[in-house]
Amino acid sequence: MGSPGARVAELLESSGDALLTQWIEENYEGKGVSSAARKENARSVLTGLARGIAAGGEPLKFEAPAWDALGGALREVSATDAAQGRTAGDTSRFILALKRPILLALQQRAGNDSRALMESVLWVSAMADAMAQFTATAYQRTREEMIQRQQRELLELSTPVVKLWDGVMAVPMIGTLDSERSQLVMEALLQRIVETGSELAIIDITGVPTVDTLVAQHLIKTVAAIRLMGADCIISGIRPQIAQTIVHLGIDLQGVTTKASLADALATALKRTGYLVTKART
Repeated sequence: MGSPGARVAELLESSGDALLTQWIEENYEGKGVSSAARKENARSVLTGLARGIAAGGEPLKFEAPAWDALGGALREVSATDAAQGRTAGDTSRFILALKRPILLALQQRAGNDSRALMESVLWVSAMADAMAQFTATAYQRTREEMIQRQQRELLELSTPVVKLWDGVMAVPMIGTLDSERSQLVMEALLQRIVETGSELAIIDITGVPTVDTLVAQHLIKTVAAIRLMGADCIISGIRPQIAQTIVHLGIDLQGVTTKASLADALATALKRTGYLVTKART
């Protein structure tokens, strides 16, 4: 009857649709994934498995080119499940459930050949276990990428660049200012300065809980970058506690305009840009 892999390949070729139907109907849980999407994922897995065997891929070594199609299909299953809120366990169980329809079909074909059946059981079990492990790893990577993307999106939302007046931009900072966030602020602010031709940028740190040497260095670098673009910068939100901390740390902010509040910074910015704001007479 040939090798176990050859038996599985022949089974997939002759009874692939029946295996697919049985696999889906008996093990589809429907949590967040449409039946059509799940069926398409499953079909790709079976196709990739058949191609890998036909190409002579060595079992359990999915890094080989012969298993590229199968690896891609398994990653797609993981990505679909991760996006729909299913767990890595759900994904692995779905892949492991492929054992049952394949082994039942092979048992019927083996008849009284117990040796061939045992070889098939060992081959299919090892292959399905490796596929399940592959999907678990792929799922974890997908989740990490999703979390990183969400973190970047949250950073962008938490550091908006707003136009306060003609020629005056502002970035209200809330929370801790680390290296990644500082870089994001700098890029967003510089881009907006180029787009709007603004002459002044206000960085408001009222919502920054503490200012240490690292935070101060980030601020100074941002100011320097803004000045290289031909604009100037004002740092507002310098509360008494922050002022004392800056002095105690020996941080040099000479040459950088600082204001106690955003309102003071805006008043200074308007004055520098040639605007005069007066109170209307009643």
